[in-house]
Amino acid sequence: MEIFIQQIVNGLFLGSVYALMALGYTMVYGIIKLINFAHGEIYMIGSFIGYFLINQFNMGFFPALILSMAGSAILGVVIEFLAYRPLRNSTRIAALITAIGVSYLLQNTMIYFFSSTTRPFPQVIKLQVFKIGFLSVSNIQLLILGLSLFLMITLNLIVQRTKMGKAMRAVSVDTDAAQLMGIDVNRTISFTFALGSALAAAGGMMIGLYYNSIDPMMGYIPGLKSFIAAVLGGIGIIPGAAIGGFVIGLIETITTALGFSDFKDAVVYAVLILILLVRPAGILGKHVKEKV
Repeated sequence: MEIFIQQIVNGLFLGSVYALMALGYTMVYGIIKLINFAHGEIYMIGSFIGYFLINQFNMGFFPALILSMAGSAILGVVIEFLAYRPLRNSTRIAALITAIGVSYLLQNTMIYFFSSTTRPFPQVIKLQVFKIGFLSVSNIQLLILGLSLFLMITLNLIVQRTKMGKAMRAVSVDTDAAQLMGIDVNRTISFTFALGSALAAAGGMMIGLYYNSIDPMMGYIPGLKSFIAAVLGGIGIIPGAAIGGFVIGLIETITTALGFSDFKDAVVYAVLILILLVRPAGILGKHVKEKV
């Protein structure tokens, strides 16, 4: 029982990173109805930017985190401008295939320049373990959870309280009407990609610090799981993505606690299939009737 409860606690920390990435998926889908499968690779590139900033310039974790988020935000805007904007009026399948192509392009570009070798992420924050009864919690886990919650709250404030957030919500509801009201749709979509990419980079750096390793393939599986989290919570709904991320983290660690660690990925995918069968709109999603 003690091991089981410890794994649930670990699941909250892991789930917070999935939640950050799921927010990127759900924001982009909510705005332009696109599943950005390159999101996992931006998460990976964000961790590499942080790795080189810390190693080459002896930066602390937080300055490197801020610059990594900024660099990944710029990358997200460039990807949207070059790959997705020309296809905005094309079929959804064309945009989806392009997103998959961008994902593999980024992944293989990183492998070409940096090889597929796993690199140790610099431990710039000294590990400390705190005992609370039979529970063990490290300062890095607390940092991950606290920073993730801070970024989620900041994102919510941006979406709900700022002029750009109001524009994002307007474009999400009706792009044409928003444009007629004077909203710069292209700028709003680029801002959405920048926000999502920055959150993914933060997740990549935190996971690199937590597991002490990064590699060019590290974004593939977390990217898929974060997409599942977005679908589970209700894709296009920001609170739903956050809830879905925490749920996926808990499912993964509970599966490990029950002795099925080799099948934790399979269980997560099985949950996706079950959700699509039982409640396709997700936990917070609503069924919307579409005219044919």
